[in-house]
Amino acid sequence: MIEVWQADGKGRYPGASPALANARFKGFGRSETVGGTWRFTTVRPGPVPGPDGRTQAPHIDVGIVARGILKRLFTRIYFDDERDNARDPILGLVPAERRATLIARRDGDRDGLPRYVLDIRLQGGEETVFFEA
Repeated sequence: MIEVWQADGKGRYPGASPALANARFKGFGRSETVGGTWRFTTVRPGPVPGPDGRTQAPHIDVGIVARGILKRLFTRIYFDDERDNARDPILGLVPAERRATLIARRDGDRDGLPRYVLDIRLQGGEETVFFEA
């Protein structure tokens, strides 16, 4: 099972102060994978404040639960055409040679909207970077 949560296009998380929140945006989704494939459609999130007050690049948080995994895995999806990736404080913690496992590549358009692809790998040489929660 894959879960995603994210800010809206202006960088506002659901549940934020009522004056700032977007009441129509839920920012959360959950889905099973089918044959190892999973897809979702959403708005591109805006930049959000980081834990140290610095702005984080737009990203989507991902949680993974699967048979044989005793603890939920957490990762992120960044966008390859986002200029703020270079200054993102969390992405900056990841060794440069492993960052590509978190960055979705633009793969054309679908229904007039940009389409991004990211392979999440649970093991092996190109294993996705996972974070402690």
